[in-house]
Amino acid sequence: MLTLFASDLHLHRDRPASLASFVRLARGAGRRASAFYLLGDVFDQWLGDDDTTPPHPEVERELRRLCDSGVRVAFAAGNHDFLVGGGFAARTGVTLLDDATVIEIEGRRTVVTHGDQLCTADTDYQTFRAHTRDTSVQRTFLALPLPERARMAAQLRHRSRELTALKPDDITDVAPDAVEALLREHRADDLIHGHTHRPATHHLTVDGRECRRLVLADWYAGDSVLAVEGGEYRSVPVAALS
Repeated sequence: MLTLFASDLHLHRDRPASLASFVRLARGAGRRASAFYLLGDVFDQWLGDDDTTPPHPEVERELRRLCDSGVRVAFAAGNHDFLVGGGFAARTGVTLLDDATVIEIEGRRTVVTHGDQLCTADTDYQTFRAHTRDTSVQRTFLALPLPERARMAAQLRHRSRELTALKPDDITDVAPDAVEALLREHRADDLIHGHTHRPATHHLTVDGRECRRLVLADWYAGDSVLAVEGGEYRSVPVAALS
């Protein structure tokens, strides 16, 4: 069975190549998969389930068709699309995942997540993350007109870019102790995540178990998915799966 993982697509109307790759995947090799896990930041910005800014409707249609073809599509929210909710799930047929979800892949107990909650050294971001995940804060924000939400989001993103540029890499990467704690908590063999845009496979030992942390690539310079089949884990461009 083929299982696919992708994150940090950052689909946006100004990135038509990424959108074309996603459509190609959804209409092609994606339909050979038994499951497809989208681990956050699929959208460059999602301001609520009423946000119909292109290419959102097109992406939703492709996800609906993919789910209707029999593929289980699961979605873990990222820091750019954490406001994805029940309306999106109902329209597309995708399954919304918790912050960290345990699945079994090729006989290995695996935690899948976007990964931003593991960047615990970035205390400013974690404070902001906790604030924006508060349900009462989200209700207040979603009650605003969409143009006002867009204005506020643009201001926050501009400020976030300025602050992130000043932070060293070890602050914006996942913290080793947070990774170990997550693997220990779920008694997992593997962790698959995105967010950091630093694709790699890391090997570590947790409580005597040989574990792996597989980091997914972003789609800014190209496109890449993690394909798992027959015990083989391959990070490949979309065209290589077609």
